[in-house]
Amino acid sequence: MEIPSKYDPSGAEGKWYKYWMDNGFFTSTPDEREAYTIVIPPPNVTGVLHMGHMLNNTAQDVLVRRARMMGYNACWVPGTDHASIATEAKVVAKLKSEGIDKKDLSREEFLEHAWEWTNKHGGIILEQLKRLGASCDWKRTLFTMDEERYESVIKVFVDLYNKDLIYRGVRMVNWDPQAMTAVSDEEVIYTEENSKLYYVRYKIAGEDDYVMVATTRPETILGDTAICASPDDERYSHMKGKRVIVPMTNREVPFIFDSYVDPEFGTGCLKITPAHDINDYEIGIRHKLDSIDIFNDNGTISERAGLFVGVDRFTARDLAEKELDRTGALVKVESYINKIGRSERTNAVIEPKLSLQWFMKMSDMVKPALSAVREGTIRIHPDKYKNVYRHWMENVRDWCISRQLWWGHRIPAYFYNSTEFVVAETATEALEKARLASGNLSLTESDLHQDEDVLDTWFSSWLWPLTAFDAINKPGNRDFEYYYPTKVLVTAPEILFFWVARMIMAGYEYAGKEPFNDVYLTGIVRDKQRRKMSKSLGNSPDPITLIEQYSADGVRIGMLFCSPAGNDLLYDDSLPEQGRNFTNKIWNAFRLIKSMSVDDSLVQPEASAVAVRWMTDVVSKTLSDIDDNFKKYRISDALMQAYKLFWDEFSGWFLEIIKPDYKKPIDGITFRATLGIFDSLLKILHPFMPFITEEIWHLLEQREEGASIMIERMPVSKGYDAELLSHFETTREIVSSIRTIRKEKNIKNSEPLSLSVAAKNENGISALDPVIIKLCNLSEINYVDVKIEGALSFRISTTEYYVPLSISVDKEAELMKLRDELTYTEGFLASVMSKLSNEKFVSNAPAKVIEMEKKKQSDALAKIETLKAGIRSLEK
Repeated sequence: MEIPSKYDPSGAEGKWYKYWMDNGFFTSTPDEREAYTIVIPPPNVTGVLHMGHMLNNTAQDVLVRRARMMGYNACWVPGTDHASIATEAKVVAKLKSEGIDKKDLSREEFLEHAWEWTNKHGGIILEQLKRLGASCDWKRTLFTMDEERYESVIKVFVDLYNKDLIYRGVRMVNWDPQAMTAVSDEEVIYTEENSKLYYVRYKIAGEDDYVMVATTRPETILGDTAICASPDDERYSHMKGKRVIVPMTNREVPFIFDSYVDPEFGTGCLKITPAHDINDYEIGIRHKLDSIDIFNDNGTISERAGLFVGVDRFTARDLAEKELDRTGALVKVESYINKIGRSERTNAVIEPKLSLQWFMKMSDMVKPALSAVREGTIRIHPDKYKNVYRHWMENVRDWCISRQLWWGHRIPAYFYNSTEFVVAETATEALEKARLASGNLSLTESDLHQDEDVLDTWFSSWLWPLTAFDAINKPGNRDFEYYYPTKVLVTAPEILFFWVARMIMAGYEYAGKEPFNDVYLTGIVRDKQRRKMSKSLGNSPDPITLIEQYSADGVRIGMLFCSPAGNDLLYDDSLPEQGRNFTNKIWNAFRLIKSMSVDDSLVQPEASAVAVRWMTDVVSKTLSDIDDNFKKYRISDALMQAYKLFWDEFSGWFLEIIKPDYKKPIDGITFRATLGIFDSLLKILHPFMPFITEEIWHLLEQREEGASIMIERMPVSKGYDAELLSHFETTREIVSSIRTIRKEKNIKNSEPLSLSVAAKNENGISALDPVIIKLCNLSEINYVDVKIEGALSFRISTTEYYVPLSISVDKEAELMKLRDELTYTEGFLASVMSKLSNEKFVSNAPAKVIEMEKKKQSDALAKIETLKAGIRSLEK
């Protein structure tokens, strides 16, 4: 079979993905094997692939493909999220471009447009994941608003309401004026921004005196219902029982005292606006203050404010500054940096707002979820996030679960009058409950009005590992019992609380156990300036373009090269380029092997025989190290070990040793052993690089129809000869030293040299001599007990090596080189001795570190002695 000179990923990727799909290799059904399950973090249904998805899903695919090859029944469940806020915003924008205003549509009409949009754009991202090589069980594809998931969410809401864990009430919430909905605390991103601090005078009622307040929001003065100071602040003790006049409104409000106020901040006086600040709200409750909501839902000023009605809140701020200045109430304005909360979805500045919403009680729900991580039932990788998780769980607040949107799971609360309601899974069931609650048996379904709000998107996502196997609708079903708990969740640190913590809560609430054993947190993909990649910044490349340019395998390993768990990945195009170069390296090594002619009559050379033994042991040791890294979820480290195994050990050393002379055949024993080793390497690399490994595996030898490397068993470590591996490390140094001599002395590789070793030939030290002889073109290796005069020498550890030269040596140049090396080595020894003489270092460092430093000391002393001897010899 003629092998192309270059690997063609564009042809191979589509061909092999279709082959895998046609043969059902991704499909999983329960059987006698142990399950290995991953549920995909569902991307937004109308989204497209971005760099974060690439990293996250590559890591998942590596884990799933490897598990499949380890003999597990691997099941990777794909799906998408309905993404209430994001999707509704896109549909609203699309309608606006067509001249349609959402306000002019009924709910049903709007949802028709939303479903049309979803059906048209939904699933694009899943098709893009296929380009990456994702081996999901596509027959199990889910959507958070498909029939089974929708029913599950409603059932859970009703159940938690009946358990008194869900309630409805007026609370201070985070209001997004752009999306016109409440958002949870976790959906608010705080950033430091340049602001202004306004110093404003409030006239004391009945007096000619004033108190001064500093505020960053002068427009909210229109909603002030008190001025407050600390009871310990003597500057304001004279204000007890007095009232002040609110600027711009001329309303009188009380001057109160509360320990919340920090006397050191600003003027020590705080304006209290209970409707628009969470802390003011709490103070308002304690002091029974009025609450004036001055904002409409869209962020404009309401009629209750009395001024600037209908004006945008930020425009109103400018108007308030002018009005305060006009009336003499504005004392001064200073530049100020403070933290501003913005909506994670729209980037709009969040408005604290009193609102009637639905909440879920969290205080009891978090307890088993907190214990699970604390006790190690669920392991978070990297471990540093355990404390972050614990801090959030110990300070959790009730979850605002209602959203003022139409796209999503509609809250199953049915009102039978303006204030009273029942909660039920269906309208029919609600009618029965309403008749019973009201005592009015003549009620009909048309008399009921379902709550207009939908549930927070995370309220469906938190059930994902359960609803993936329909556990809410069909508790104890076969799939659920087999696949749950899932093995590992791969996700990003920023949704550790949005999603991960809540899934753990749901798992214990509805399954009585954890939803997954491990949580692997990837880092955030950033550009070279450490900015998070985003469309708005224009610093995020298109993943599909990258795949077309560098190949899917090149992009996959490029993303994993520099992405240890939990650490950010600084992306640069050199990463997928390095990945592409690796695919070329694999292809060229394959072509080299297949180009060799084989002669079975040839005796296996000694160098090849020992190289096969060594390479087999290197593979075995690397397999053991890779297994260890996978157990610790060090995927990047595992990839680097596989990379070095192929690039350095196999291509750089093994092939160099066994490669026959130009136009000469290779012996059959070595060739077949090489094919076996290459087969193992392909299997080790397959989870990282599925396409090229499948392509080469089929070209390596004739395969049956339906065969695939992805369902082959992963090689396992069978032990290794540690002494042989150690001796080979010495062999590398010997070869490198002799090659350096050739280079420095301009000795052609074709000219044979000899090597003398100042050591006894014992303990298998000469087993690798054939390798040294071949790689260095030596005529012989001798073991001697005397110094070889006139020869160039080098030392490795405590052993001296001599290379006699027939050519004349430049004594002065050689002396300069030896003296420079002596100076360096003496400096190195001094640094080691400094450490060993440091009592603090010796008492605190691990025993292994001390032992290593002592070995450095002895090696340096021996090398210094050798260098001095070499200098004395040349000075004669």
